[in-house]
Amino acid sequence: MASIRALVTGGAGFIGSHLVDRLLGDGHRVTVVDNFANGRLRNLEQHAENPRLTVHEADVANSDLAPCFQGVERVFHLAALADIVPSIEQPEAYHRTNVDGTFHVLEAARAAGVRRFVYAASSSCYGIPDVYPTPESSPASPQYPYALTKHLGEQMVVHWGQVYGLPVVSLRLFNVYGPRARTSGTYGAVFGVFLAQKLAGQPFTVVGDGSQTRDFTFVTDVVDALVCAADSEFSGEIMNVGSGGSYSVSRLVELLGGPAVHVPKRPGEPDCTRADTQKIERLLGWKARVSFEQGVAIMLENIEYWRDAPVWNPESIEQATKKWFDHLKAAD
Repeated sequence: MASIRALVTGGAGFIGSHLVDRLLGDGHRVTVVDNFANGRLRNLEQHAENPRLTVHEADVANSDLAPCFQGVERVFHLAALADIVPSIEQPEAYHRTNVDGTFHVLEAARAAGVRRFVYAASSSCYGIPDVYPTPESSPASPQYPYALTKHLGEQMVVHWGQVYGLPVVSLRLFNVYGPRARTSGTYGAVFGVFLAQKLAGQPFTVVGDGSQTRDFTFVTDVVDALVCAADSEFSGEIMNVGSGGSYSVSRLVELLGGPAVHVPKRPGEPDCTRADTQKIERLLGWKARVSFEQGVAIMLENIEYWRDAPVWNPESIEQATKKWFDHLKAAD
């Protein structure tokens, strides 16, 4: 395929930096837009001398993005605020980044005449599903502001496709993990929490009894799905991206190796996530390739990345999640 000019919002983040790896590896020219609130230049340091990479420090919610979009043919919109607890504490910030920011990226893409727009949506829009594996036809039922704002962003993306003819695809990502997974200061993604605990010689803090299962999807499989969506001619489609399997937290602890302690189960979280991936398999011919066991082994090989990540214990988790418990218990 001929070289194209792609733009990745959030390109210094976890998934975004892996996507940049892939696009540059495929010979494309890549523009990264990132405000470095969560992204890290360290994630792109392997490309420091690559003339086909341009990095703009900009906030999608309040920056003039037009100069970044000049000549861009494909946009991958990954920039977002993640994590549940801070979204409950700071809903305005999440709306500004995940909703207003998506609006600004869509408008910049429309003005630039972008040929393809791929949005990284979240499977959290399903809330606590009634059906497993969960198909795209399942109703949206966001349980907290992060999930809601990501879903509102998706609705805007599809709407811009319908009203303005922008060729858009939205991919609902299920429990993405892999090297460079977030190491933010908020209690969140299980892999970052567990790997930092393992490095520090501390027990894994397992939520509930550990029987809850997740459709853990390896990051290179997710990147492949993003690229397949951009390469396709489909527009206006929403597709799940998951491994199609579901693995317990107890199994993760077993694979990582080490003692565990248990913390209370959190309200608003499903006991299981599992993607129905028939649609993306049918339309794009995409299927996850990396097994859970292979993925965890790769994480352990790259464990030093989490050396500086926060090390959580039951007491600090209780403090960090108190507002979550208080808010959602009150909602009941």
